[in-house]
Amino acid sequence: MNLANSSDTTDTAIAQSQTLQAQLTEIAPQLSIEHLQTLTDFATFLLDKESTEATEELSRHPNLLNELKQAQATPINQFKNWRNLRSDV
Repeated sequence: MNLANSSDTTDTAIAQSQTLQAQLTEIAPQLSIEHLQTLTDFATFLLDKESTEATEELSRHPNLLNELKQAQATPINQFKNWRNLRSDV
């Protein structure tokens, strides 16, 4: 994976998100109350859809629950502080 490319993609996505949010901030006050309610309802629908899709994606991982339980049962002294790990690997 090219980290520079990933960073560029992330930067582009953040800039696009900020632009879209600014557009919504500018447009929303101009809408009638009915259309503002429709916009809010649709945004809520999209959030619910994303949440459902993320849950479905996680549920397709066959051993996820077992792995989480195993991680929770692992004694804390078996973990390493990420700050102490080598940065040259």
